[in-house]
Amino acid sequence: MTAAGRHVSSQAGRFAVVGAFSTVFHLALFAAFEQVMAPQAANLSALVIATVANTALNRRWTFGVQGREGAAKHQLQGLVLFFVTWAATAGGLWAVHALVAHPPTWVQTFAVLSANVIATLIRFVAMRMWMFRGHAPARHVAAD
Repeated sequence: MTAAGRHVSSQAGRFAVVGAFSTVFHLALFAAFEQVMAPQAANLSALVIATVANTALNRRWTFGVQGREGAAKHQLQGLVLFFVTWAATAGGLWAVHALVAHPPTWVQTFAVLSANVIATLIRFVAMRMWMFRGHAPARHVAAD
């Protein structure tokens, strides 16, 4: 494998770890919020919180961008990508509710998870090609 290929693989691995954490965080928030608000509102609230954390973690760990310079811009770009994820997860919830009148929380959570996987692939490509394009590659001694 070439150095560039190893770098992308390493980045993808770090992105996957951040994504797994963010997904668990999002789903836990969703399951908690869904107990006190409508499913779509619970999803939206949980996703906004998880997106801010995800963008910060990916910025620092996955893409190696340090310091405050550009942080606000990256968070705004992260919120643009948030709409992709929100559209996918909201669509998944809409589909579940179109098929089942009162689906249990676990069914709704699975629908959100499934849509989130698709959105995650889109986020990685967008972060790599748009948000953090032109930044020096992250250097991780243990990973490289």
